[in-house]
Amino acid sequence: MLILAFDTAAPVVSVAVHDGDRVLGEASGAGAMAHGELLAPAIADALSQAGVQMGDVTDVAVGVGPGPFTGLRVGVVTALTLSSTGITTHGVCSLDIVAAEVGMDTPFIVATDARRKEVYWGLYDGPQHRIEGPAVDRPADLAALHRGVPVFGRGGELYADVLPAQPGPRDPSAAVLAAGVAAGTFDELPLHPLYLRRPDVAQPTAPKRA
Repeated sequence: MLILAFDTAAPVVSVAVHDGDRVLGEASGAGAMAHGELLAPAIADALSQAGVQMGDVTDVAVGVGPGPFTGLRVGVVTALTLSSTGITTHGVCSLDIVAAEVGMDTPFIVATDARRKEVYWGLYDGPQHRIEGPAVDRPADLAALHRGVPVFGRGGELYADVLPAQPGPRDPSAAVLAAGVAAGTFDELPLHPLYLRRPDVAQPTAPKRA
């Protein structure tokens, strides 16, 4: 097994290559609106570190969100394109990837940046068990809904004045994604982006007739 894993649901693009036992190569790139430019070089970098080529990859794992439309689409479309070559694909909720790195066995929340002064979030009672979400809400509404529950992730950091933010992972890690897929510990999803809301760009409408 040789897994190429990546997540583009956050401002940081994360890529890793994993042989089923350990990470062989890892790369990342930051740019909230530049995922399309960042993903391919990061994949090339991770493959180079691992000393392998794309043709050696047997499995592709991708975080399917939730996340902003543009970045999330880049990762999912790339995975779908690779699946057409016969590579086995694995979709995982991006919040679950962060939760796996948190690793707590008591209730906690993962919150990521949804822009528009909102967060994407999920409630967990263990590192591999989401019991509510994914959902999108304003930080104050999330704080009122689950009072006192510790919050991990970039969303918690951004709204630490409202949410009980904790130190820990900020964004989904491709290395964690790959390790979980190799171990079979994630609940896998179809390669359908979890947008949770309509994209910011409005579809043009036909002009009204006089």
